[in-house]
Amino acid sequence: MNTMKITSYILTIFILWSCDYNPKSQAMDKDQIKLEVQQMFDNYHKDIATDGLLAEFKYLDTSADFYWVPPGYDAALSYDSVETILTANAKSFQQIYFGWDTLQIFPLTADIANYSGIVLGEMTDTAGTQMNVSIIESGTVIRREDGWKLLSGQSATLSQ
Repeated sequence: MNTMKITSYILTIFILWSCDYNPKSQAMDKDQIKLEVQQMFDNYHKDIATDGLLAEFKYLDTSADFYWVPPGYDAALSYDSVETILTANAKSFQQIYFGWDTLQIFPLTADIANYSGIVLGEMTDTAGTQMNVSIIESGTVIRREDGWKLLSGQSATLSQ
């Protein structure tokens, strides 16, 4: 073989290898991702029970990619709009308890998962009136440096 063919062969192998190489690709442990996301949701609900609706901010992704369709809305809201609504409504409740009735988590990558489930809740307003709620919810969570965050989704109240 001449030098030109050897060089061409080596260059071809290198190009093929480099096209297939992805330094960010990671083996995905779906069970571990499910446990981490479940723990995030458990902490999310505990923090809301302790600190009210404003505790949600710790779990919302603040990137421009965030959106949410809350119960009663027919369009996606930005982070700023959700922040305004949560801040206004937080003053109306003296106690809130939420917990998953059903929850399915679907890891897509090592850093992104979809989820779907039903949240049962008990909300007590400042007048002491208690309301039981059932909310169907689905969305996407994303892993950030400081943990899993809600990136996008939608929720709707279910009739009881």
